[in-house]
Amino acid sequence: MRSDPSSLTRTPSLSRIAAGTLVALALLSGCGKKDGAPAAGAGGAMPAPEVGVITTKYEPVALLTELPARAEPVRTSQVRARVDGVVLKRLFTEGSEVKQGQSLFQIDPAPYQARLAAAQADVGSAVATLNQATAQAERYKPLVEANAISKQEYTNAVAAQKQAEAAVAAARAQVRIAQINSSYANVYAPISGRIGRALVTEGALVSSAQATEMAVIQQTNPMYLNITQSASELQRLRKQAGGNVKDAPVSVILDDGTELAAKGSLQFSDITVDPGTGQVTLRATVPNADNSLLPGQYVRVRLAQAQLPNGIVVPQQAVTRGGPQGDTLMVVGADNKPTPRTVKIASQQGSNWIVTEGLKEGERVMVDGFQKLQMLPPGTPVKAVPWQAAGKAGAAPAAAPAAAPAGN
Repeated sequence: MRSDPSSLTRTPSLSRIAAGTLVALALLSGCGKKDGAPAAGAGGAMPAPEVGVITTKYEPVALLTELPARAEPVRTSQVRARVDGVVLKRLFTEGSEVKQGQSLFQIDPAPYQARLAAAQADVGSAVATLNQATAQAERYKPLVEANAISKQEYTNAVAAQKQAEAAVAAARAQVRIAQINSSYANVYAPISGRIGRALVTEGALVSSAQATEMAVIQQTNPMYLNITQSASELQRLRKQAGGNVKDAPVSVILDDGTELAAKGSLQFSDITVDPGTGQVTLRATVPNADNSLLPGQYVRVRLAQAQLPNGIVVPQQAVTRGGPQGDTLMVVGADNKPTPRTVKIASQQGSNWIVTEGLKEGERVMVDGFQKLQMLPPGTPVKAVPWQAAGKAGAAPAAAPAAAPAGN
């Protein structure tokens, strides 16, 4: 039988193609096994994720409390008119500092100067009457001894002398009153401090009977802070500290969240609870040389009212507050498995929380790496490493990940 030359030519080509395909499949199969071998072996399991932890310890901490307060001047004086009259001049700059005894207003003094002159004239008249009565009594004295006049006449002369002396004293008192009223026409500052706006203007008629208010002076350095606190909260702090309540510096926080550099001091705590609000009043004094605090301003103060001998401090980022179970954090146990723990927070200390219940000394609290747990099944062990705050001096840099083996 005669063979087809074209078929003979195609047969070797197909054989070569098939052989090449088998070789390629063998090579691919070999590479696939090499790359996938670690996933199948026991030594190729995923490493435990690293999380940052701190080890708890007992330490004495101050229980800080943040409370509302209202600023109040240590002294306030209302400048009022003490005589009737028309205001002639205002002698101060509104909003400035004034000194005690400084002249503030000038009331028309003419009526009071006239009364002073009249009183002084009355003194002269009374003195003249006294001199006459005294001379007459002196003349009657030898006459009554010689029985030249009756004793009654001498007695009347002596009585007239005494009445003249009393009239002189009364006239001099009227002079003093007139001098005082004349001085009241010049209104002086009763205390040193910052004066507000003038409440009367030139030409205004003021009255002593109505005690017309003319201005207000307030002494604002230092400044009082009237603090209100729940009586039950104060009792709770005392119980936590075992009755060890101390007076510590007071920090003042303004509305914008800034804290005053100057620290105040707690002066006293009221002994009476307001029956309407259930609160007690505390008073602190804070320096106010730069007038950062204004009278009547509402602020918040942070003060340590008690010392807790065995407190635990944890970073704020370790605690989840206000959850369904309350305040919680993650504790890494001896089996390296993180578990949630409900704790009780007493107060804040800078960027940390003070924990009073729920933790013991020596436990590991998770601070960093929470996002890694979200991609793992519950109960997965972790690798706990010491946590250090960002930017803390001496903090070790994060370890670089191990290099993956080179693939073929």
